[in-house]
Amino acid sequence: MSDDAHRNPYQLTTETILPPPAGWGERMKFLGPGLILSASIVGSGELIATTRLGAEVGFTTLWIILISCLAKVAVQLEFGKRAIYSGESTMASLNTLPGPRLGKANWSIWAWLALMSVKPLQVGGIVGGTALVLAIAFPQIPVAVWCYIIAVVVSLIIYKGSYDPIEKISIVLIALFTLLTLVSVAALQFTDLAITFDDLLSGLSFQLPAASVVVALGAFGLTGIGGDEIMAYNYWLIEKGYASYTGPRDDSPAWTERARGWIRVMYIDALLSMVIYTLMTAAFYLLGAAILNRQGLLPEGMALVETLSEMYTQSLGPWAGTVFLVGAFVVLFSTLFGALAIWTRLFADAFGQIGWLDFTNTKERHRAIAILAWVIPLTWATSFLVMQAPVFMIIIGGVATTVILLLVVFAALYFRYRTLPPELHPGLLYDTGFWISVLAIAMVALYGAYRLVE
Repeated sequence: MSDDAHRNPYQLTTETILPPPAGWGERMKFLGPGLILSASIVGSGELIATTRLGAEVGFTTLWIILISCLAKVAVQLEFGKRAIYSGESTMASLNTLPGPRLGKANWSIWAWLALMSVKPLQVGGIVGGTALVLAIAFPQIPVAVWCYIIAVVVSLIIYKGSYDPIEKISIVLIALFTLLTLVSVAALQFTDLAITFDDLLSGLSFQLPAASVVVALGAFGLTGIGGDEIMAYNYWLIEKGYASYTGPRDDSPAWTERARGWIRVMYIDALLSMVIYTLMTAAFYLLGAAILNRQGLLPEGMALVETLSEMYTQSLGPWAGTVFLVGAFVVLFSTLFGALAIWTRLFADAFGQIGWLDFTNTKERHRAIAILAWVIPLTWATSFLVMQAPVFMIIIGGVATTVILLLVVFAALYFRYRTLPPELHPGLLYDTGFWISVLAIAMVALYGAYRLVE
């Protein structure tokens, strides 16, 4: 269900209540928010940061990549539950956290805005990577021109709101590109660069070379579902209709049953997307470790795309270079598309909590999103042209994303133990998974910070 003139998903009414689907077949019809995240996740993390880490340290840090993909889902689910039972946007929920306030906004919102001052570097690196792909395919047009063409195109898609068809096409193309990547891993086994069982065991030895802490920390923040995507999940759940279908909270048995039912649908949605991006991420990492590391190749600077293409031409042959360019463009552009779709909502929502607009008002929300849809991509493009170091920009953004993850963990703990309605409390198995998720995020982030300053 889309947000249109006839329904405002950010204002709950009894008119949109819908009983949750009962069987697996019916539940599958309501999946989507997690798939949107999967489409946006594949890009800077999987294609660039993950392969860079594999190229730099070999198989040693495979464990970080796997933990990064598996360990964050329970925190995502806690945010999602908050959206379903409260109908609140992400920033509205953060505004309920304990602690000092500056004006109308909670400290967490101001902290997020401060961290986001670095994040344009990360997405600027993705703009640059996309421009490099297009410059190889069409060398008569300079990279700088491609950067602004990309910015304008993605702005037009989000500004006009006609991104649903592009979203569906992107998901299909990303699935094809992922299939190609998995085929590349399989084909690699018939070459001199084949991955051995000992290689995989070395990747599960829980080592973290000191020289690669920054790259590893950035990869942890960028791979799997990051802090950005966890915060984004609430908007997609709300706009898909999960909160509207549940209806305003009245603590009646009927409301409780609806909330539990739609939360079960969310579990399936989130776990399915986790399987997709974990397979994708592991495949990219193994290719980077097996091909780039063994040949001493590091994807960096303006030669980023040519170096990454070696992963395909070495395992599949020279013809795969063209396929890689097409796939890389789809992957990177879909990440830009997904990032802009959510950044416009996050910033508009944050500005609403500060008091500059009413985010729950459809007209004001759409106006803010439209303005931001033009300002943000131009900022991304300009940041790349100033620095022209896509890998460095993406890794620095990944470190900021890891810090945002710590903020997200704090919020998830508060939501779980202070605001979750008693009738929606989960069982021991869920809580065990939740605490594993919390501790894994905290330990990796804090350990990485320690290694940086020692």
